[in-house]
Amino acid sequence: MTRTRLCALLVLSLMVLAAALAHWARPTIYMTDKLGKPNLETLFPAQFGDWRVDARAAMVQPSPETQALLNSIYNQTLTRTYVSSQGIRIMLSVAYGGDQSDGTRAHVPEACYPAQGFQITTNTNGQLKLANRIVEVRQLMTHSGLRHEPLTYWLVVGDQVTTSRTDQKLAQFRLGLKGLIPDGMLVRVSSIDPNMAHGHQMQAKFLAELAAAIPEGSQDRIFGAAY
Repeated sequence: MTRTRLCALLVLSLMVLAAALAHWARPTIYMTDKLGKPNLETLFPAQFGDWRVDARAAMVQPSPETQALLNSIYNQTLTRTYVSSQGIRIMLSVAYGGDQSDGTRAHVPEACYPAQGFQITTNTNGQLKLANRIVEVRQLMTHSGLRHEPLTYWLVVGDQVTTSRTDQKLAQFRLGLKGLIPDGMLVRVSSIDPNMAHGHQMQAKFLAELAAAIPEGSQDRIFGAAY
């Protein structure tokens, strides 16, 4: 057998082996089947601390195209506006998807907000202490015309908080090695406030009181596992 034929045979063998390993290592168990699907309506309380749902508030609705995309990715969504005794309003948006594979991964606000006509002027990392753990978050400042909307968000993939596509992919890969297809929960809070620092400060206060009202057994689904 010539050297060329030998090299070709070796390459073919490696390709077959790689394909076999890929098939063997392909995750097949959905985490949502093991943990159960959360009910967002009951998981997030309508009243806690100094906050209650403002039933009169109107939310900005996504475009029909954006809504169709959201429906194809998420199993459940929850949108509420909370108001404090001082009249401060915080908008909460939660989206849950049972399959965080490549084609159905959650879409973060950096993609969704521009699709709705918003410009992102600031995008930074942050940390919040919630439910006795440090949660990595992204803090953005956005605007559309005269509407200035600071926001804070994070995404839990499986049991890990992620704030970037790289983090999402690593969490997906880590769980995939265990044969698991992770679920995902995107948690976003925002407010109408031209003062970004004040808006993020109020959002941190809101989230701290929300975290204190979440039962311990449900905290990992919302805030990620406490390591």
